[in-house]
Amino acid sequence: MTVATSMRTISGTPVLSVRDLVVGAKTPQGPRTIVDGVSFDLHQGQILGLVGESGSGKTVTCRALMRLLPATSLSIQSGSIRLIDQDIAHLPEDKMCQLRGSKIGMIFQNPTSHLDPVMRIGEQIAESIRFHENASRREAKAKAVDLLRQVGIPDPQSRVDNFPHEFSGGMRQRALIATALACNPGILVADEPTTALDVTVQAQILRLLLDLRDQRGLAMILITHDLGVVAQTCDSIAVMYGGRLAEIGPKRALLREPRHPYTARLIACQPGASTGYGLMPSIPGQPPSVNAFPSGCRFHPRCDLAIPICQQEHPPMREMAQDHFSACHRAEDVVPLRTDTDVNQARKAL
Repeated sequence: MTVATSMRTISGTPVLSVRDLVVGAKTPQGPRTIVDGVSFDLHQGQILGLVGESGSGKTVTCRALMRLLPATSLSIQSGSIRLIDQDIAHLPEDKMCQLRGSKIGMIFQNPTSHLDPVMRIGEQIAESIRFHENASRREAKAKAVDLLRQVGIPDPQSRVDNFPHEFSGGMRQRALIATALACNPGILVADEPTTALDVTVQAQILRLLLDLRDQRGLAMILITHDLGVVAQTCDSIAVMYGGRLAEIGPKRALLREPRHPYTARLIACQPGASTGYGLMPSIPGQPPSVNAFPSGCRFHPRCDLAIPICQQEHPPMREMAQDHFSACHRAEDVVPLRTDTDVNQARKAL
């Protein structure tokens, strides 16, 4: 069975339903598939963590959901992206502009590169409000002040007139979150929202996202490579490798009993609670290049459970437990990589 035909709903009709999404790229070596057959559901109030190594296809997948792929190099080849009751995969750009910000918003990874350095913070937040809500400058600025207050910016009445360089890194990230929330979208896509922040500010931003989810009933997709962050914030986890979904399921089940060798090794590589001097565990080999994806299961060159069929056939996504799916020929044989002296941070957070 595939996820598309067998995934159960968690709380009614999903607010976002992705089915068999394929994203292609133009490269000097010819056309290549970057994201291959990704399917998942997102429900109101749910936070889905999208994890995997760099180059696994996480950001491309979420930019495809926003229809923010660079048209000269990347495009959606097939599949559907159903936002509530509308397939937006090939929606004309003028209509997509109406949905971005009002129905689905995005928090980008680096606020410095996504905030205009010569435009006041309040003006950048108000721009979206004026576009979507036909508000006056005064109304839009008043709402920008309120949004800055909601995301924890001190003295928002005066800070609204600051430029980005007058904000700290954490404050810029909060301003970017305020911008994404300006027109009350029901879905937020957060691309590594805490990567460049110190651990204290990171915790504050994650707490803010959780509070916003609780207050507004937001659905979120959180892109990250940090399973500790996922364990603290997410309800479900989707693991990507080589442009494909390797495993998807409820957080607790997936972290405690992974059913894909790649997931098990990712968990084992997380920093643990012990302070020993041994080497950190690692996954042997390198992630595959988009120009040289292996046949069959794309993880098989790095997998110690690989058998001949893994090299020959792409494993179908199978349901291993309720709402827990794995694309592995030997999913039943996967065991968590635990040691007696070190419990990884992700499981400890549970």
